[in-house]
Amino acid sequence: MSGLDPTFTDLPHRALGDAALTRARELGVTHADFRFERVRYQSLRVRDGALQGASDAEDLGFAVRVIHRGSWGFASGVVLTADEAVRVAETAVAVATVAAGMTSKPVEIADEPVYDDVTWVSAYETNPLEVSTADKVAVLVDWTERLRTGAAVDHATAYVQQVQENKYYADLAGTRTTQQRVRMQPGFEAMGAGADTFDSMASIAPPVGRGWEYVVGTAQQGAWDWDAEIDEVPELLAEKLKAPSVEAGTYDLVIHPSNLWLTIHESIGHATELDRALGYEANYAGTSFATIDKLDVLQYGSGVMNVTGDRTVDHGLATTGYDDEGVQTQTWDIIKDGVLVGYQLDRPMGVMLPELNQLDGKGRSNGCAYADSSGHIPIQRMANVSLQPDPDPGGTGGPSTDDLIGRVERGLYVVGDKSWSIDMQRFNFQFTGQRFYKIQDGELVGQVRDVAYQATTTDFWNSLEAVGGRDTWVLGGAFNCGKAQPGQVAAVSHGCPTSLFRDVRILNTLQEGGA
Repeated sequence: MSGLDPTFTDLPHRALGDAALTRARELGVTHADFRFERVRYQSLRVRDGALQGASDAEDLGFAVRVIHRGSWGFASGVVLTADEAVRVAETAVAVATVAAGMTSKPVEIADEPVYDDVTWVSAYETNPLEVSTADKVAVLVDWTERLRTGAAVDHATAYVQQVQENKYYADLAGTRTTQQRVRMQPGFEAMGAGADTFDSMASIAPPVGRGWEYVVGTAQQGAWDWDAEIDEVPELLAEKLKAPSVEAGTYDLVIHPSNLWLTIHESIGHATELDRALGYEANYAGTSFATIDKLDVLQYGSGVMNVTGDRTVDHGLATTGYDDEGVQTQTWDIIKDGVLVGYQLDRPMGVMLPELNQLDGKGRSNGCAYADSSGHIPIQRMANVSLQPDPDPGGTGGPSTDDLIGRVERGLYVVGDKSWSIDMQRFNFQFTGQRFYKIQDGELVGQVRDVAYQATTTDFWNSLEAVGGRDTWVLGGAFNCGKAQPGQVAAVSHGCPTSLFRDVRILNTLQEGGA
């Protein structure tokens, strides 16, 4: 575990926060919060043994958000002086004053305990931004050169994205939090051409809230087995290029976490954001079929389906100690025994649906507010939404991936994510994958190509017959979940076990495309 970066803590965030909040109080606001952020980004990309691109960027600034005359006001700045902090606070109040004339329902936010001067740092060993660029490029170059030794590989790329995010939050109630998160996304892709096709095979390593030890560390440090994957990917690509096209129809599916995480993200994660369910995202990103009248009623999936929202899991991309409204992060149920029982919400949404979370008889946030920079207002964002593994009541460890495959007479085993499509209510969807193996009488009998699985959200999750044990559970995720206007980007993880689904519709993508 590392401590807070002194180059951040030496910045005048406390003095600026005190100046901004004092001025907001003088102007009579009913709520004010101050957020000071520095986010550092680095991205490296290599192709065929040569560096193709390297970028470093830093986003530094602060923001003031107020409730005044029943309306939101927001403003931000980048000049780190007390006079500028006062000016930004005054601007936020002026924005709220104008907005009050257009606000039909006064803004409220759910109550929250005070957390005075607390700190939190994410779980990592080596900050990747403190590793030399030359050392990191050398690793990526080595990956691409080793991949290209495979006969089927014509080209290979490798990349790594790294982020260090520091935030200081303070509000008029007395909460003050200082936090640091590190996350990274390494990966590679091998590309080749067959007799009548061109295709690729990419790493299935998930992005993580870890440090550089994920790339060069030991298994005990949480490192991915890059050597093993680099050794097998050229052969997997060669097999894929020669694989037959799938026969469309109905199949049982055994889905690996490297594919299923994305289906969870699109069909559960977005569908159970309360602002979306209430219609607040309709203009930009759609609504949700999982509306509040379905709470505690909707049979979202089968009885083995248990899904949690979690902003506390180690190494999760959405994991933090406190959200951007000063709420201590939590874990809670979203789907229990297949039934919709909860949503993801922030403090404004907590007021709108108080029965979801109780604090002294009033509604409460479950810690889902986030802004991706000081220039953006916090919005409700996705937690680490995860499907839980088999609870293993018999003490055997729960089903393995091989156990689940062994239950299938005619089916497909799906590994790795690729493209997807889902409607604006998060109900009708189809997903492809990196590779699909045909299952015959409980055995894998080779890859097939041109596969997509298609369903409605409730049909798909109600076809879930079994979830794997804890040993099959993997925390996947994405760096680039988009939401809001102006657009914001957030990183989020989704854990899940290997899972068995019955009678899912399979499309042949070539045929669907008219080939």
